[in-house]
Amino acid sequence: MTGSAPRGPSGMDRWISTFLDAQSAERGSARNTVLGYGRDLKDFAGWLAHHGGDFATADRARIEAYLVACDAEGLSRATRARRLSAIRQLYRFAYEDGWRSDNPALRITGPGRDNRLPKTLSEAEVEALLTAARDWGPEADRPRNICLMELLYATGMRVSELVSLPVSAARGDPRMLLVLGKGGKERMVPLSAPARAALAAWLRLRDTAEDAALAAAGPGAKPASRHLFPARGKAGHMTRQAFFLLIKSLAAAAGLDPARVTPHVLRHAFATHLLAHGADLRAIQTLLGHADVGTTEIYTHVLEERLKSLVLDHHPLARD
Repeated sequence: MTGSAPRGPSGMDRWISTFLDAQSAERGSARNTVLGYGRDLKDFAGWLAHHGGDFATADRARIEAYLVACDAEGLSRATRARRLSAIRQLYRFAYEDGWRSDNPALRITGPGRDNRLPKTLSEAEVEALLTAARDWGPEADRPRNICLMELLYATGMRVSELVSLPVSAARGDPRMLLVLGKGGKERMVPLSAPARAALAAWLRLRDTAEDAALAAAGPGAKPASRHLFPARGKAGHMTRQAFFLLIKSLAAAAGLDPARVTPHVLRHAFATHLLAHGADLRAIQTLLGHADVGTTEIYTHVLEERLKSLVLDHHPLARD
């Protein structure tokens, strides 16, 4: 069944831009989430246009054909599930706003996600990374690198949350950090003693460098950066890409396979290590900023796998 004539904006680009604006303004969706929706919907729009269709007339069969085409391209289940999620969000919005008299994506069953356990690191491997941050690279960069790594492991923050931290959050030797998470939701995360020490050391150097730059620039200079990890780019702070490259270099310096180490793997390590030492699952959910404890429960399976491996590797009766 095809939808009725569109009563919303004309053209698929206008559909996407209006939908994304609403996601940002009304639902408070995170910037990266909105950008992801945009990329996925543009791919769907391009496929529809190639097949002589558009958002206003696409029916359930056409959407399912697109998902089959994505599968034929070799896209992972996770990617296909994400694209279907974007399409569902668009058509729910279109139906609620009266652009369509039906919702063609309502009853489409997604491919689901891969049931892979999140990759993590042992405590010894994390310690090797922290040691590399203290010893590797130009000496002037080490205080910043140590601070980044200590904060990431101490708090389990997402990399986007870490690099965009405001410097105001670090003032006064805090024992807790206020973190702005997905959808504009705030949460408090405690800092370990090493993280507090690394933060204080970096803050002193950062402030000294900022003051020197302002003095050298003279009258009319731009105000000091409001970010804890300032950078010259458009965002004004260290980018996720820059930190991704940094952590790969630290992994190599620590003697670890760089392919195994990403900022998100450190987030997984934070959660699994807390759980292994007896932390409550609900507390970990709060610290990670998960809306649903079901998302956090994946770490219990990680711990179960590690314990099973431990028994199989070391119990005398498990040997051949």
